[in-house]
Amino acid sequence: MALRILIVEDEMTIAMLLEDMIEALGHAVTGLASRLGKALELAAADGFDLAILDVNLDGRSSSPVAQLLRERGVPFFFATGYGRSGVDPAFADVLVLSKPFLIEELGAAIAETAGR
Repeated sequence: MALRILIVEDEMTIAMLLEDMIEALGHAVTGLASRLGKALELAAADGFDLAILDVNLDGRSSSPVAQLLRERGVPFFFATGYGRSGVDPAFADVLVLSKPFLIEELGAAIAETAGR
């Protein structure tokens, strides 16, 4: 099943690579935010099934976005170079995909998160 995915990532090169991987997996990217304000705006809107969040957005935590998604019941996971240690303890139950990752690992994370 093709999913509509929101990407929250502040490094444009990584965001573009992530977009290519998502499309290669048969899904569609319906939004991209690189800053906290835009991420919150997109997370509050409809039009996506799942979100992938970087932990650090230009020096700011993406936790407010994660909290909003949780309140809305939208599945999400973190993709970060910080590993689990960079994730707010309030989100200890959320999957963390460590950068760098392979397309197969991304596909597995999407499938696991969508299936929850």
